[in-house]
Amino acid sequence: MSALSVGDAAPDFSLQGNDGKTYSLKNFKGRKVVLYFYPKDDTSGCTAEACAFRDNLSSIKRKDAVVVGISADSIASHLKFIDTYHLNFTLLSDESKDVLKRYHVWKEKSMYGRKYMGIERTTFIIDERGKISRIFSKVKVNGHTEEVLEALSK
Repeated sequence: MSALSVGDAAPDFSLQGNDGKTYSLKNFKGRKVVLYFYPKDDTSGCTAEACAFRDNLSSIKRKDAVVVGISADSIASHLKFIDTYHLNFTLLSDESKDVLKRYHVWKEKSMYGRKYMGIERTTFIIDERGKISRIFSKVKVNGHTEEVLEALSK
């Protein structure tokens, strides 16, 4: 399976959200989706990224877009993360890593010379028709929300 590109149809999914509902891309048809994949709840980079999306959500909504975060963490972990940081958008749980693999964000990583499998921080902007309009790979958290807002303006 090859990596996804701008213009491709975004792979659909069916994942449970922090609110107990099951979500798929069809739930967001007609709206732009900021679909971001992050490594782990309640870690420094992931917390900074989530809080930046939280703090800029009203600006994102003005662009007729929604923010959805996906990690391999459990719903219980997501609920704690949301409660601790007052997150105001949906987090989906992909414990099976099926969606992570379909979006090609489950990758071999390396830290201190040790190789392991994990999530590469990546954001996809999906347009109103379900097509990928922008891909941010290997996201650097600082300034990322501003990049997303700029991309939503185009």
